[in-house]
Amino acid sequence: MTGPHPAVARTRTAVRDELRDLPEGSLVLVACSGGPDSLALAAATAFVAPRAGLRAGAVVVDHGLAPGSADVAQGAARRCRELGLDPVLVERVVVGPGGLEERARAARHAAFDDVAARTGAVAILLGHTMDDQAETVLLRLARGSGARSLAGIPPRRGLVRRPLLGLRRALLREACAAQGVTWWEDPGNAVDGPQTTSAGAALPRSAVRHRVLPALADALGADPVAALARTADQLRADADLLDVLAAEALEAATTPSGLAVEALLAAPPALLPRVLRTWLVSAGSPAGDLGAVHLDAVAALATSWRGQRGADVPGGVRVVRQDGELRLDR
Repeated sequence: MTGPHPAVARTRTAVRDELRDLPEGSLVLVACSGGPDSLALAAATAFVAPRAGLRAGAVVVDHGLAPGSADVAQGAARRCRELGLDPVLVERVVVGPGGLEERARAARHAAFDDVAARTGAVAILLGHTMDDQAETVLLRLARGSGARSLAGIPPRRGLVRRPLLGLRRALLREACAAQGVTWWEDPGNAVDGPQTTSAGAALPRSAVRHRVLPALADALGADPVAALARTADQLRADADLLDVLAAEALEAATTPSGLAVEALLAAPPALLPRVLRTWLVSAGSPAGDLGAVHLDAVAALATSWRGQRGADVPGGVRVVRQDGELRLDR
């Protein structure tokens, strides 16, 4: 008797390893877009979960950003039900203004939290791959946002788990094909697909996927995806430690009205961007839009004070220096 296709076996093993610590009877939900990555994850979870004593369902998020998105969402839900997942929920979200990818992500994760609260799910499984990790590292490197950003997509954060980060996108397509699972092909992911949304917003990830990574592979004479993913893994442990130290520095600098400049300057300089980033994100500045240029401008209010009027950062937040403190002025 032959076993499953190698791609199917590897996908199931990755999911089995990720679910190993969950208590018996728990509900896990697969976030499914209808694409090959999330459907490969859905198929693997539908196989692995009941054998591990777990219940498995799915959540499909309709961002409403393209014509026919509701039909795509319903198609993804139907495929999840055909795989045996239950419950399968379709959630329509509203994506706010600003950076498209970041706002869509925020709306999607808010929907995940809401669904988990309603269903009692203990984990939401996402289908990010090693290729997604490499693309993320390059995108964030271009934004110059520091080592935490270069640590890439975390394997786990809160309820969210990403079992497939160690697998390539092509392998997941093999797994779907081997199981007869048909998928929806996002036009934005095609080599000759649109480089902007219908509203004219740029799609930088598509450009990295189809232009930057192939050009880099051609220049290096080798596929850079695995090396970029390893870089993210190596930086993540360092960034975790630095974040702990930055949290302590932030606590020491925090006052009822802002951050004490004297305390900021007393901390090691390497921690200052992390302290400011944490502070600004908590104040409402979108993490994905907050780049090195913004952090440098805010840091200069403390380190190179010459009477500047202030520094604007994404999210409608302005930072000013007043009475020896950095304060928020909206």
